[in-house]
Amino acid sequence: MTARTVLKKILQQEDLNFLLTNRIPRQLLTRFMGWFSQITQPLVRDLSINAWQYFSDLDLSEAKKTKFDSLHDCFTRELKAGARPVADSPLIMTSPSDGIVGMCGRIEGDRLIQAKGFPYTLQDLMGTDDWVNTYRDGQYITLRLTATMYHRFHAPYDCTVNEVNYISGDTWNVNPIALKRVEKLFCKNERAVIRCQLHDPAHHAYLVTLVPVAAVLVASIRLHFLNILLHLKYRGPHIMACHATFQKGEEMGWFQHGSTIIIFVPAGFELCENIKTGTMIRMGEPLLKLPL
Repeated sequence: MTARTVLKKILQQEDLNFLLTNRIPRQLLTRFMGWFSQITQPLVRDLSINAWQYFSDLDLSEAKKTKFDSLHDCFTRELKAGARPVADSPLIMTSPSDGIVGMCGRIEGDRLIQAKGFPYTLQDLMGTDDWVNTYRDGQYITLRLTATMYHRFHAPYDCTVNEVNYISGDTWNVNPIALKRVEKLFCKNERAVIRCQLHDPAHHAYLVTLVPVAAVLVASIRLHFLNILLHLKYRGPHIMACHATFQKGEEMGWFQHGSTIIIFVPAGFELCENIKTGTMIRMGEPLLKLPL
């Protein structure tokens, strides 16, 4: 039995997985990883990336570069041109990232589900009542990025970003094991609430919100349209007005490692037929149907 197989068996044991990834000094370890991952010393860099590949299903065949400056450079890698075709139908909103579909479906009033038996509200997640009525009885989709996935996220439709609400918080793991054990986990973790105005051909005023949620080892979020890195030590303004225009599929930012993105759309949008819990999806693939 290989070391990789042994590690996988250990991490498949729920109690041990939860202990090893949550009952630790989460924020201290996250800050350490943020420092360690950016070491450019060749021996440290190569050993780190090689160990990561050995103990996981990391596939770098789609990466734009073949050599990386650091472990962080590998985590936040760009892909080759054409690696993620974007569905161009004006009736389709696409996935902003690679991911595994977690809970998804209709928002019951202002209430949605983190995991079976673990509800939370829009107010809890977004940190304000201002946007709640926009998504009452709308749709939501949770996309979980595993550590080896492509970690950049993109505009799901032609849009303008007018406001970001950064909410500092904890760094719980966001895997299914933790989601079944920690109540309102997404509402406890560091996150950015990104408000987008869609530019659809019929000029409807659709407001879509993306909420990238950070996690253990992943507590920093880079948005191209803000000249700051959002991270645990950030103490600047938390509600940030901006005006950034994106075309569908254009890169918006990235996680330093990988985590979760929750998408909110108003009533009238519908999930595409292939979207259900456990579905693997890539950035640019159909996610939601716009109202006709």
